Amino acid sequence: MSSGGSSYGDIHRYEPARESTAAAIAIVLLTVIEVVFVGLFVYGLMSAWASTEFGNMYTGALLAMIFIDLAFILLLYRKEFLPDVMIVKKRRRKWEDLYVREEDKDGNELDTGGAMETVKRAIYPYYKK
Repeated sequence: MSSGGSSYGDIHRYEPARESTAAAIAIVLLTVIEVVFVGLFVYGLMSAWASTEFGNMYTGALLAMIFIDLAFILLLYRKEFLPDVMIVKKRRRKWEDLYVREEDKDGNELDTGGAMETVKRAIYPYYKK
């Protein structure tokens, strides 16, 4: 669904999420696997697997698998259950992102009058709007 509005904040494109059943089942299964990995990792910490030579690698591999599994869960959730929305935004120049007027983008020159304020403005030109 697209709208013809071009003012700031209008929704330009909205595509609803697919919400497939297969993705929901995959997320549930990956969550069960995640719980098993976390349980093994906690058991390994409690029984001091990390103090042995190969146990340290095993707990590290378990921790890596926990984060990889979590990444796949989040990837599936984002792809299948979140809508794709494009919002019209105001395009700004680079200097506007820094809240500086175009004529002040190079800062002010250092002079002796009001020395501290001048130093602040010369070093940090984005001091005041």
